[in-house]
Amino acid sequence: MGIFNKIFGSSEASETPEPSKVPWIPLTEMAQLDTIEETSKTTPVAIFKHSTRCGISKMVINQFERSYDLEANQMQVYYLDLLNYRPISQEIAARFQVWHESPQLIIVKNRVSVVHASHSQINTISLAQFV
Repeated sequence: MGIFNKIFGSSEASETPEPSKVPWIPLTEMAQLDTIEETSKTTPVAIFKHSTRCGISKMVINQFERSYDLEANQMQVYYLDLLNYRPISQEIAARFQVWHESPQLIIVKNRVSVVHASHSQINTISLAQFV
């Protein structure tokens, strides 16, 4: 079987993927939006809306994770699986007055969206400027 593994690869993982540097907080309940607003008075909050079925969204979130360079306490970063939590995504759009897009990054400070971006524009945002 050794030769087949060399040619076709093994079913065993040869490398362990690097854990994300992003201190993700899963956004799964509507009440968390109140917490986000309250927290944003003292600490900036990022909301990353991700479509788990979209290749572009997967590429963008991977780039975001690789380039993330903040300390854990500098910003709270929420992750929204928008396919499973569509009502939360709709409430985010209404509450923070942003047009729904996917993937999308929204930065909230003092209870309002100070910047939002979608697709490749997400990775042009310097998170450090909002800390």
